[in-house]
Amino acid sequence: MKPPDSHATTTGETLSGAFALHHAPLLRYATRLVGDADRAQDVVQDTFVRLMAQPADKVDGHLVEWLFTVCRHRAVDVLRQEGRMKSLDALPSDALPIAADPRPGATLERTETHDALLRLVDRLPPNQQEVVRLKFQNNFSYEEISRITALSVSNVGFLLHTALRRLRADFAALQP
Repeated sequence: MKPPDSHATTTGETLSGAFALHHAPLLRYATRLVGDADRAQDVVQDTFVRLMAQPADKVDGHLVEWLFTVCRHRAVDVLRQEGRMKSLDALPSDALPIAADPRPGATLERTETHDALLRLVDRLPPNQQEVVRLKFQNNFSYEEISRITALSVSNVGFLLHTALRRLRADFAALQP
């Protein structure tokens, strides 16, 4: 089995292995899209049910990309069925583990910075939020983001560039 940060799969990777590696990132992504943890869990569960129905050669080499694409499509379907699109909500600040730091106050400072950045990301337009999260929370390449979101690679690059420029400016304005 490939390391967890790999976006490829081998024919021998099991469904349970795929679930163990990719369930949490998919759940975070789906929660951002649908705005509700219960509905997100249903979306992710449906994504894995659809994976079970796929022949292994259909997803071989691009499992993570396939999972995120199917998850996104399913989330959009759920939102369409409800007749509304929700903005992407911020993850709780305790969602990501923070390593211990020997410097007093460093953990608090890092948490405050993390929270401030998440609030700034939440102020971006939804399409920019999505590509920023796919790139930096899930480590996808521009090409993978393009295939997941059905945007062109150049559009993904433009959205990321625009979002990062705005985030830098907004973050700099927060600094004393």
